[in-house]
Amino acid sequence: MGEAEKIEVRDITRIERIGAHSHIRGLGLDDVLEARAVSQGMVGQKDARRAAGVVVQMVREGKIAGRCILLAGEPSTGKTAIAVGMAQALGTETPFTSMSGSEIYSLEMSKTEALSQALRKSIGVRIKEETEIIEGEVVEIQIERPATGTGQKVGKVTLKTTEMETNYDLGNKIIECFMKEKIQAGDVITIDKASGKVNKLGRSFTRARDYDATGAQTRFVQCPEGELQKRKEVVHTVTLHEIDVINSRTHGFLALFSGDTGEIKQEVRDQINNKVLEWREEGKAEINPGVLFIDEVHMLDIECFSYLNRALESDMAPVVVMATNRGITRIRGTNYRSPHGIPIDLLDRMIIIRTVPYTEKEVKEILKIRCEEEDCIMHPDALTILTRIATDTSLRYAIQLITTANLVCRRRKATEVNTEDVKKVYSLFLDENRSSKILKEYQDDYMFSEINELEEETTGTGSGGGAKRRVDTGDGDAQPMEH
Repeated sequence: MGEAEKIEVRDITRIERIGAHSHIRGLGLDDVLEARAVSQGMVGQKDARRAAGVVVQMVREGKIAGRCILLAGEPSTGKTAIAVGMAQALGTETPFTSMSGSEIYSLEMSKTEALSQALRKSIGVRIKEETEIIEGEVVEIQIERPATGTGQKVGKVTLKTTEMETNYDLGNKIIECFMKEKIQAGDVITIDKASGKVNKLGRSFTRARDYDATGAQTRFVQCPEGELQKRKEVVHTVTLHEIDVINSRTHGFLALFSGDTGEIKQEVRDQINNKVLEWREEGKAEINPGVLFIDEVHMLDIECFSYLNRALESDMAPVVVMATNRGITRIRGTNYRSPHGIPIDLLDRMIIIRTVPYTEKEVKEILKIRCEEEDCIMHPDALTILTRIATDTSLRYAIQLITTANLVCRRRKATEVNTEDVKKVYSLFLDENRSSKILKEYQDDYMFSEINELEEETTGTGSGGGAKRRVDTGDGDAQPMEH
């Protein structure tokens, strides 16, 4: 067997990485926005999902701008999962920008500029334009190449519809497109007159019997009706941020690929806003407000919150969804405490969706879904033990044990993960509680361990290697001393 035959060819489109929320396909709601118990990868949190469904409906209608929603709840209660479900429910047409609160701290641009760009990325503009196209079935195609191999190529093509047939002379650019698309007689094609782009729609049904066998990807279509030249409305969807970048940089749209957008002047944004509003008045464009999701929103500081207060009042603001797992904590940049680490005036502008901890039954269902997502066959007893581990420690820790237990199972050449595999990985990988317990027991052996002096006095610990002893210096103050 040749070396070339041994190489396994993998289809790039089928290679998918499994992420923390890759099992979520939507919010799992029915037509009247009632949450199903288990649907589209979502489990439990019925009230929160129902509330998120109302927000999705509000975004789809696109009439209300600048609404702010806060997803608040304890860690591991599915806040980010609900946001991912919202993104999936909205589909690809609606812009959904996801960012973390700590992403805005950068040396390249100011915090408010980073927030402004994120807000502009979340607003889509559907630009409509009419183009002239030629659509027909290829009857005959002739391309003459020079004998020397260099020089101009000359070509002719005959296209037909059900009503007419016409010959066209082909230029060098169109010939290159024809050769790239591998156009031959019997193909139904469209040619964009403005750009010269050639698009193959499929094979004509009249040529279906030309070959005894055809590939699975071969598509058969009807011969077009009417005239060859048609006017067609094309809709391009871009974000306001993309329009900003194209108009603000000397090298234009290339900045979109390099990522080096830099700071964009407010004057440029104002001009673009006016132009987009003009297009909307003329019916050339539609504004499609999307969603900006800010995770770990307590990481923003008082300057960012002040900027958001003003930005949310704009007509061109998207719906902003925030998530936090903090209780009453200090607002970053101040010494004041506030619920969720967010100023009261911004909280007043929000509607708050609460997520609640999962029940044991719901945890088991989530673990079952994750096992299916990670192609892991697990014995019911092993799943029960994993559920107990999740309730005693955390859901995230239990989910991470699925793949590791599956690897241990494959090592002993088995196909189903059993209880012994789960116990093995539980003993190999520590959770937060067990790790903290070990640190408390052996903290004297670690470097730079900070021991509570009051604890040391009462328990009498201090005779370990590298520990500090308390020595009375005679002035009534006990001083720590290294030994």
